[in-house]
Amino acid sequence: MQFVVSRVIPYSRPALHYILFAMPTLNSDQLYALSVRILEGAGVPAEDAAIVAEELRSANLVGPDSHGVSRLMQYVHMIEDRAVRPFGEFEIVREGPAFAVADAHFNLGQVAASKALRIATDKARSEGVASVMIRNCNHVGRLGSYTCHAAHEGFAALMSVNSPGPGGVAPFGGLERKLGTNPISLAAPTQKSALVLDMTTSATAEGKLRVAHQKGEMVAEGLIIDGHGQPSTNPAAYYESPVGAILPLGGPLLGHKGYGMSVMIDVFCGILSGSGVGRDDLPRGANGVWLLLMDIDRLLPRAEYDAWIEKYIEHLKSCRLAPGFNEILLPGEIEEHRAIQRSESGVAIPEETWRQITGLAERLGVPLD
Repeated sequence: MQFVVSRVIPYSRPALHYILFAMPTLNSDQLYALSVRILEGAGVPAEDAAIVAEELRSANLVGPDSHGVSRLMQYVHMIEDRAVRPFGEFEIVREGPAFAVADAHFNLGQVAASKALRIATDKARSEGVASVMIRNCNHVGRLGSYTCHAAHEGFAALMSVNSPGPGGVAPFGGLERKLGTNPISLAAPTQKSALVLDMTTSATAEGKLRVAHQKGEMVAEGLIIDGHGQPSTNPAAYYESPVGAILPLGGPLLGHKGYGMSVMIDVFCGILSGSGVGRDDLPRGANGVWLLLMDIDRLLPRAEYDAWIEKYIEHLKSCRLAPGFNEILLPGEIEEHRAIQRSESGVAIPEETWRQITGLAERLGVPLD
């Protein structure tokens, strides 16, 4: 573990004049070990802690730090509040040859989503196409992780999540939190890797606001409004009373498009899974999940598919470049580049995130050696 001194702050107690705030850089193994220790310290079974830790590490390596180890504080607080129930049963409530509906009983979302992916994989191998819904599921992390895994197994994959509760996103033309960020991911294999789209239907993910808030940074214009309905670039406006809201994807001009996508995700992930929408009787963080897999080899010969994909990639990459651009990037390519770089150099943890993690570890009695 490497440390970079980021700032020195005067301390209020006379005996201690300064506290040294350090920003550590953690490698892949350290990210994983850190997450396992804290999750097990919070009472998560070892097998489940390993699943969640792997997803957090993966998120930090490919780049959306909002879904990495910074989530540990949230998960532990939700466990302590009984919003997350680590021993919740993954129950199949409805099932057919090509579909299943499961109840995660508020267990950790990564655990439930990993089980759903295995079920969908088996059913799609058998039937060609499979759809799995999950109700009462908690935060599943980075959707692109699951669709990418499916793509590497030869599937075209779609995954989406909604929040049955009020969420943090205002509908187009509204000022109140009525929708979740309602992300969606689609992935398809290539000969060398996979195309992976992973996006929210909101102008930004809440986790990115959280990271910016912890770093003391402003965010771009057009992402959020404050509690009075005014545009803001201060992420604190989202969290402080009166709370603000995230705008739909497209912002004040084209937000009707992101809003429309979000509404339909509420229908597919919320209503069809049995989670419902617009509810205020569920624990914080409850989600509805939709996972769809298509076995490419059952739709057309894989060699034919690969030939079309490679021709399409060449078609896009050959495009004349706009000023300031060095190449045409495919969906998921930025994350692949970043994973290579971060696997070598490690992941810098913001000082406020590290302060919270070390405080949490101390409270749980977990050593961070």
